[in-house]
Amino acid sequence: MTALSEVAAREGALSTLRRGIALSPEFKAGLAGTLVLALVATAGRIVVPIAVQQTIDKGITADGGPDVAFIRNTALLCALAVLATAVSAYCMNVRLYKSTESGLSSLRVKAFRHVHDLSMLTQSGERRGALVSRVTGDVDQISQFMQWGGLMIIVSLGQLVVASVLMAVYSWPLALLVWAAFLPLMLALRWFQRLISAAYTRVRERMGDLLAAVSESVVGASVIRAHAAEERTAEKVDQTVDEARRAQTRAQGLVALTFPSTELVAALATAGVVVAGTLLGIGGHLTAGKLVAFLFLVTLFVSPMQTATEVLNEAQNAIAGWRRVLGVLDTEPDVADPGDDGQVLPRGPIEVRFEDVGFAYPGGPPVLHGVSASIAPRSRVAIVGETGSGKTTFAKLLTRLMDPVSGRVLVDGVPLDRIRFSSLRERIVMVPQDGFLFDASLADNIRYGRRDATDADILLALTELGLGDWLAGLPRGLETPVGQRGESLSAGERQLVALARAYLADPDLLVLDEATSAVDPATEVRIQRALDGVTRGRTAIAIAHRLSTAEAADEVIVFDAGRIVQRGPHSELVGRPGVYADLHESWISQRTL
Repeated sequence: MTALSEVAAREGALSTLRRGIALSPEFKAGLAGTLVLALVATAGRIVVPIAVQQTIDKGITADGGPDVAFIRNTALLCALAVLATAVSAYCMNVRLYKSTESGLSSLRVKAFRHVHDLSMLTQSGERRGALVSRVTGDVDQISQFMQWGGLMIIVSLGQLVVASVLMAVYSWPLALLVWAAFLPLMLALRWFQRLISAAYTRVRERMGDLLAAVSESVVGASVIRAHAAEERTAEKVDQTVDEARRAQTRAQGLVALTFPSTELVAALATAGVVVAGTLLGIGGHLTAGKLVAFLFLVTLFVSPMQTATEVLNEAQNAIAGWRRVLGVLDTEPDVADPGDDGQVLPRGPIEVRFEDVGFAYPGGPPVLHGVSASIAPRSRVAIVGETGSGKTTFAKLLTRLMDPVSGRVLVDGVPLDRIRFSSLRERIVMVPQDGFLFDASLADNIRYGRRDATDADILLALTELGLGDWLAGLPRGLETPVGQRGESLSAGERQLVALARAYLADPDLLVLDEATSAVDPATEVRIQRALDGVTRGRTAIAIAHRLSTAEAADEVIVFDAGRIVQRGPHSELVGRPGVYADLHESWISQRTL
């Protein structure tokens, strides 16, 4: 993802903006009507200068003395125009907010779904907090710009055009003077934009690092306390906070340079108009009303120039956020769903075949070397080996969480990459080692395996797995809250819930990565009983960390250094010198301690 993020970062600001808006067509919904309202709201802003000019030249200084009726009527018309302007501005804001929120909602959904389409290998290359920030914080920055900056751009551009036209009508020499004063600033802002863009890209990156560090410290709080690492963790978080502060300070410092320059140019332009306008008035080329109205128009002209720095600030922050979101969306899933072109496998016993499979993690050495194996339907197979021997990689390739770099994996004679994900996930279910639980009730967590399951279905599944007595001992039965990540349950109980979830899903092939956590004897018995029920009648492959699992398997496959070195029933392998006999002896010695 990093490389693709760098590609997005090298794009120009306008290119990024165009791509970002194109991702969410909702931004353009009703744009014509919004622009019409913006035009009305903008045009309404020149009513006051015109009214002032007319009041002075035709009302106060009229021939024969002040024309009170003209002044009154002009004031009433001005009030009505200002009211219409306010109503138009309100309607414009509402329409803009609705379209931007719809567009940003669509962008969040696309980014979130794309993150889930990425393989676990790709996701693991990015810190989780930083990945979350791309879908949340970065999109929030885009939201602020689209709802405020986008509005200001529309209104400010219209205000500049209208004010410029009316200034030229009143006095084209003064209009040229104002433009000559601001033209160098406009050119400088274009150069400044590149510096600010790079600065805000760093800000978004540092904010992603900050979110990652904070979320990691919260999730790992128990480990931090257990190892008295509070001070080290605090220093790490403080460092990311300080880096984010420095990046934000530098970006804001660059933006701050534009404010005084705008104020200085505005003051010079106003002073020049007063002096030149007075001289033109003395020469009879400009009335007093037009000069006063022109000064009002200069204020209207200067206002967009002053807010341009704020808009530039928000725009660069938003573009930096857009680049990070595009960095996610540009990442092609390396484990892609074949979709409608893929095959749907019928339900039934599953046969698995590995043909000369090799695998290496990006930038690392090979972890599997020419693995070939065939697993018969409805057989129970235990995968054993030392840590780092390739067991878990074997399981991830079988469930297509990753794809091999060489060779192929087949299910019922069909290569895994040709099977639709919907069919593959229905036929093959993996129970991971950590048995992740969501912050919901026990029933909701078990129902995750089959969304349409009723409470009666869940109760039946638990009963068939021999877990009825365990359920009866829980304070609220199926409605027992499990807490975040299942922290209200013990490690063994979380394993039971994960097994029940898999059983309810009713797969044809179950891949079980047994947890290494030690559990109490009663829970151990329950887990073994549940395992027997879950694996009965279906192809089952277990990465065995329990001696009982290996002993109960129909066949044991032994991995060592990324290769299959032994294979056969437990009764044969245990008496044959080799890796399995050594592992078995180690298990026996640990159990007797």
